[in-house]
Amino acid sequence: MKLDFFNIDTTKDALKLLHRLLSLLVPRLVLILFLTLSVGACREHRLVAVESDTDTAIAYGDTIIMGTIGDATNLLAPLASDASSSAIIGHVYNGLIRYDKDMQFEGDLAESWDVSADGREITFHLRRGVTWHDGEPFTAADVMFTYRLMIDPKTPTAYADRYKQVEHASAPDPYTFKVRYAEPLAPALVSWAMGICPAHLLEGEDITTSPLARNPIGTGPFRFVKWEPGEKIVLERNEDYFGGAPYVKRVVYRIVPDTTTMFLELQSGGLDYMGLTPLQYARQTDSPAFMRRFNKFRYPAFVYTYMGYNLRKPMFQDKRVRQAISYAIDKQEIVDGVLLGLGQPATGPYKPGSWPYNPEVQSYSYAPDKARALLDAAGWEITGTDKVRQKEGEKLAFTIVTNQGNDQRIKAGEIIQRRLQEVGIEVKLRVIEWASFLKEFIHPGNFDATILGWTIPVDPDGYNIWHSSKTGAQELNFIAYRNPVVDELLEQGRRVIDIEQRKPIYDRLQQILADDVPYTFLYVPDSLPVVARRFHGIEEAPAGIMHNFEKWYVPQSQQKYKR
Repeated sequence: MKLDFFNIDTTKDALKLLHRLLSLLVPRLVLILFLTLSVGACREHRLVAVESDTDTAIAYGDTIIMGTIGDATNLLAPLASDASSSAIIGHVYNGLIRYDKDMQFEGDLAESWDVSADGREITFHLRRGVTWHDGEPFTAADVMFTYRLMIDPKTPTAYADRYKQVEHASAPDPYTFKVRYAEPLAPALVSWAMGICPAHLLEGEDITTSPLARNPIGTGPFRFVKWEPGEKIVLERNEDYFGGAPYVKRVVYRIVPDTTTMFLELQSGGLDYMGLTPLQYARQTDSPAFMRRFNKFRYPAFVYTYMGYNLRKPMFQDKRVRQAISYAIDKQEIVDGVLLGLGQPATGPYKPGSWPYNPEVQSYSYAPDKARALLDAAGWEITGTDKVRQKEGEKLAFTIVTNQGNDQRIKAGEIIQRRLQEVGIEVKLRVIEWASFLKEFIHPGNFDATILGWTIPVDPDGYNIWHSSKTGAQELNFIAYRNPVVDELLEQGRRVIDIEQRKPIYDRLQQILADDVPYTFLYVPDSLPVVARRFHGIEEAPAGIMHNFEKWYVPQSQQKYKR
């Protein structure tokens, strides 16, 4: 696919080719092997090959082309709930605060903040001189507008709850914003990491029909240029960014729904960045030729993959069925066979090793005999010649839906399908394009079961996903899970600030989730990004490699795209 706005310096490319031919006769490569290096235990190893005289001088310019399997759906921060949209929003908008490389809070649009002794009031001191991408000044009025937008019942957002906890909000001057909560709220501060919206463009408008959903205007390091649905989204450097203009001039997200095709594009030079599959990472990227062109990274991802059950469906309303399915699935088989060991089994919604994680919960190790016994006890018996269990004339059969382009989920679904067949459950697997998957299946609850993933938040508050009040249209508890004890724990956990007091609450929450099995938690994969070697300044950290993206650069002699 040709990107018509690129102007490649073909003379320079020819010289590079000549240089490579000469290098066959005059060896000039120095191979450096980095083994078992880690930043906060986040990387196992990286293999790179570098030329002894490589230019590393910082320079402005060039384009990075990033592969993504799914198109964005909405580029207004309050309305976006998918990863593809959030990736773009993260470049275009700023929150009041953000996480640094070590996953600690630091200022973004707010230079600093004060928290009252009782934990109920936060005063944000905003940066001066910040402008929106259209040149209008950013002030506390924009923050106040965003707050009101989030609590407006007409705003179809999944994130309103934390803002509704605010008892009083005020903007006493253009550079101060205050909020006071009726009760202490543990995730109060992190809620202000959400992208702030421009009041001068949205005031009095219907946010659901705003052109900013497809043509966003933010304060972030990159400006929106264009969106060709199903093809690409283009961003350009914000020369007036308050944090300093990024070095890279242009960012292009290319939508490539198939990871095999994406990898071919990477190898041919059509992409500079993608997330590798485990197979690609382990078996297709260690050749000297590949290592001369790319750097690859590995660290535990802040995501988990699960199979969620639509609890509106009668067959899933007996938890013994859900427990049986969990026992029938060999999670380690999925980690070994699909992830090639590049990940670990999941037992709950928190990252193993993090403070909220409870290692003592029921893990549902592979036990097909237990699965059969639970299904027998629930009244599902094998009576026909097709070996599919039945109850009152109804077969124990359902369809798993997942999204196109994610081979790990698809292959996991195939393994699950085979394992469930062995205990008398008939399963079909349906793979759907991302936008249609969300719009036609997930959001309206039009599915039996789904294989999906959630980002693991640093703060463990899972109110939006697990609370019984969050089962409405466009909300995140789309499986319709309801448990009054879980509701109470979620409400209690968000009111406690001290970690030592919070941990027992979330330990108990995980125990109940493990017993109820609204999800079968499958695995926590490793993140496996690969980046073209001409990009320098990449810094590995507990937050991953994207935390300092604005500081990535390409030395002048290595730049590929000149305008």
